[in-house]
Amino acid sequence: MTDEQLALAAQRGDSAATRTLLEKYKNAVRGCARSFFLEGGETEDLVQEGMIGLYLAVTDFKEGGMSFKNFAYLCIRRRIMSAVKSAARKKHSPLNDGVPFPEGEGKDIASPEDPESSLIAGEEAEEFWQKVRSSLSASEYEALLLYMEGLSVADIAARRAVSVKSADNAIQRAKKKIEGIERARFRRADTPAKENRAKKR
Repeated sequence: MTDEQLALAAQRGDSAATRTLLEKYKNAVRGCARSFFLEGGETEDLVQEGMIGLYLAVTDFKEGGMSFKNFAYLCIRRRIMSAVKSAARKKHSPLNDGVPFPEGEGKDIASPEDPESSLIAGEEAEEFWQKVRSSLSASEYEALLLYMEGLSVADIAARRAVSVKSADNAIQRAKKKIEGIERARFRRADTPAKENRAKKR
């Protein structure tokens, strides 16, 4: 399966497809994170933010635009830059913008053919994740982050010192909340189209 097909399968609830993409792009996340400096933080903090961006790319990818690879790099970089800028504002310190990706990887993430669509996609992903983060409990959010890093449910349970059932329940609750937010977002996006069709009648 192509990355695009995997992303669409993941959106339909295929957890294996989700894990495949998270694992495949994990090194790209680390490469991007290493190229930035986080005031008062560590590279691992940025890796975590980058994994959030990658997960967003999986849930927010749409056919017909840029490739999944480029969309993933866009979401990863925007998420990491957002964390760095936020830390810089708090510390009133200069921002190290870093470099996009090692060895030029992802150099075409902002497609010159349609840069506006790329920007909008990134902004929508950021807004989507802010809603997700505010909707999840601390335990759900922590379990989801570990899941996005590719850990098994058993490993997550061990890391959090809880039962496997408790860890799995936290992940499932997080997924359901994300699905609910996604459905609500699609309904809002579809409303203007329905109104336009009604006007034409």
